[in-house]
Amino acid sequence: MNLNEMTSALEAVLFASGEPLSLDRISNIFVIDLETAEKVVLSLQDKLNSAKSGLKVVKLGSNYQLCTRPEYAEPIKAALDLKRKTPLSAAAFEVLSVVAYNQPVTKAFVEQVRGVDCSGVITTLVDKQLLEERGRLELPGRPLLYGTTDNFLRCFGLSSLADLPPLPKDETGDENFAQQISLQDMNIEKQSGEDYLKLERMDGE
Repeated sequence: MNLNEMTSALEAVLFASGEPLSLDRISNIFVIDLETAEKVVLSLQDKLNSAKSGLKVVKLGSNYQLCTRPEYAEPIKAALDLKRKTPLSAAAFEVLSVVAYNQPVTKAFVEQVRGVDCSGVITTLVDKQLLEERGRLELPGRPLLYGTTDNFLRCFGLSSLADLPPLPKDETGDENFAQQISLQDMNIEKQSGEDYLKLERMDGE
């Protein structure tokens, strides 16, 4: 296949998969090297942008996914009959911030930073696929470690954790995790209809 054919084929593959695909996976599918695979991804991005398509290719870490454009979120919600979007609670933003900037972390670490029990919030964030388990800490009791997911990156419009906003500092100039809720100030209107569903108001917070 030539570049144009692979570009159209990649569009079909990403649409059919519904999940992010790594550059390695794309190169294996088309039996091409990584450099060519990246050219195909960029070609698809240009194609969708120039056609003013309702879809776009987003980069999530080292993976790529086909998503709807944020400006069409409202008709998507209407078509899928989704519930009205409500923002995450302050508690959820605080927990996400602590985990995002310090991951992987234990529940005990999050609770030490926030000063309150976080069991319910963490469980709900895991259910919403914004946090995930990252193994266990090699300490007595072997507590679970938590980190953010690709879905977290997609919902907050990030390509990687390196795109997180800088942490605010307290009066001494030190980073203040206990008081910062940096994620709450980000533009979350970059979500597709599916993302709105995942970010509906959480129970048990």
